Amino acid sequence: MKIKNPVIAGFHPDPSLVRAGEDYYIATSTFEWFPGVCIHHSKDLVNWEIASYALTNEEEVNLTGLDMSCGIWAPNLTYDKGIFYLTYTIVYTDRSKYKDTHNFLITAKDVKGPWTKPISINRSGFDPSLFHDTDGKKYFVNMTMDYRADQYRFSGIDVQEYDVNKECLLGEPVRVFRGTSRGTTEGPNIMKRNGWYYLVCAEGGTGANHCVTVVRSRSIYGPYEDCPFNPILTAAGKDDSPLQRAGHAQVIEGNDGNWYMAHLCSRPLKGYSILGRETGMQNVTWTEDEWFKLSANDSGNPELFYEVPNVAAPVKDNSARTVFDKGEIPLDYMTLRRSFKTNGIEVTDGVLRIQGGCSVASKYQQGLLARPQQSLSCDFTAAMRFKPRHEKHMAGLLVYYNYDNCYHLRMTKEEEGLLLNLSTIINKDIKDSEAVYLPEDLDICYLKAEIRHEEVRFYYSLNGVDYYMVGQAQDMKNISDEHIEGNGFTGSMLGVNCSDLQGDGVHADFLFLDYKEYED
Repeated sequence: MKIKNPVIAGFHPDPSLVRAGEDYYIATSTFEWFPGVCIHHSKDLVNWEIASYALTNEEEVNLTGLDMSCGIWAPNLTYDKGIFYLTYTIVYTDRSKYKDTHNFLITAKDVKGPWTKPISINRSGFDPSLFHDTDGKKYFVNMTMDYRADQYRFSGIDVQEYDVNKECLLGEPVRVFRGTSRGTTEGPNIMKRNGWYYLVCAEGGTGANHCVTVVRSRSIYGPYEDCPFNPILTAAGKDDSPLQRAGHAQVIEGNDGNWYMAHLCSRPLKGYSILGRETGMQNVTWTEDEWFKLSANDSGNPELFYEVPNVAAPVKDNSARTVFDKGEIPLDYMTLRRSFKTNGIEVTDGVLRIQGGCSVASKYQQGLLARPQQSLSCDFTAAMRFKPRHEKHMAGLLVYYNYDNCYHLRMTKEEEGLLLNLSTIINKDIKDSEAVYLPEDLDICYLKAEIRHEEVRFYYSLNGVDYYMVGQAQDMKNISDEHIEGNGFTGSMLGVNCSDLQGDGVHADFLFLDYKEYED
C-alpha cells in the first residue's frame, strides 16, 4: 500500500521513531506548548494517534516565561529490555550566540506513564539521544555548542558512557564527529548493525538546506567515515519537491523486516510553511557494502509516498467535533508553558471554562487552549458564552503562531456596548478591525475561522446557522515559520482564549470546539 506523506500532519517536528515489540511510537518536539513531548502510537506505521504526553508535571518541567520556540526540543525515544528511555532538552535561552540547553532523561515501562522524575544529564548542547549497545552499555549522544566568538557555534557530536545505576555520565565526553561541510550538525542518534555503528545527524539548518547525513565506524568512539550517498535525505535545491526542509531523521527495522525512516518536513505555500514542520516517512534500503539510503532514489529527494505491505488505506482526516460532556480535554489540545489547571482551564458542568489570564502577547499565565492546524484547508468553530464587563475583558477564537503573531477574533465590551472585532498581531504590529456590535442579552456567540490555503476569513453567528464576516480576509503566510521575526519552530495553532487585563475576575465558557478538514 502506498501511503501519502506527511504521516503526522501539522506541528509535529523532530520525530523520533522506535519499535517496541509489535508497536511503533513517534515522539515529537513541543517547544513552549504544554504538556511536553507528544507521543504517537501505531500498529502499522500508517495509522497514528496520540497515545500520551511524556512531560505532564509542571513542577519538574517549568517553562514559565520562556521565549517563543524555546522549551522542549528534539526528544529521542528508545526502548530496551521492556523500558522506554526518553531524552530531551529544555532550552531556557536562545539569544545572540547563547543557548542554555539543559538535557534530561526519563524512563517508563509504558509510554502512557508514569514516567520517572527527570535526571539532569548535561548542558553542553542539545538534541540528546541514548544508545543501547549490544554489550549492555549505554551511551549519551548530543551535539555541542561553542560559545567563543571566534569559533563555529555548532562544534560537533559528543559521546559519553552513561551509568544506569548511578544515573550519571562516566568519564569525559569524546568528540566523535565535527560534521560535514554542510554545517549546523545536530539531531544525532546512533544505531548498530553487523558490527557497524551508524551515526545519523541532521545538518544544514532546519530551513531550505536541511538534510540527513550518515557516518559509520567499527568503534562507537570512531573514527567515522562518510557515507557515499550523503546527504541521504534532502530537498535542498529541489524546488519542485512537495516535501521541503526534509531532515532530522531516525531509522528502524519494522516488524515486516523492511527498514523505515521518520523525518521532519514541511509543505510550504509560496515559500511559507503555514503548518510548520511535520512528520514524514521514507522507505530505506541497505546496499551490498552495508550503507543505507532511500529505496526510491540515490539523490536523497524525499518521496511524497512511502510503502508498507499488507496494510489497509489510512484515514487521513483529522476532523473532530469536541464537546465536553465526558469532562475531558482531548489530547489534540495544548496550552502554553504551564498546565491547564495553572492556566485556569478546566472542564466543568459539561463546558470548557477558561478563567481570564494574561494577554495573548504574554509569556506568562495565559488562558489559551489550542490544537495544531493539520490541513491547509479547514474550518475551526467555537460556541462561546462570555459576559465581559468592560474593555479589559476579552475572549474569543485565535489563529495563533506565537505571542508576536496571531489573529484574534475577540469579544469585549466598551462604552458603546458589546462588540466583536478582529485583532491582528504581525511581528508585534497590532491592528483592529471595525467593531461589530452585538445584542446586550446575547447568550451564545458562534465564532469561526475559515482557512483556505493562504487566506483566512473570520465569521460570527448568533444562531449557529447564519454567519457574517468580521474584518477583511487575512494572509495565512503571516502565521508561518518563515515570516516571523526570530526562531520559528512551531506552526499554526487554532484555539480559544480568555483574558482579564483588569484582574477583577472573568471567565469564558465554550460549549464545543469543531475542527473540520477539507482536501488540500
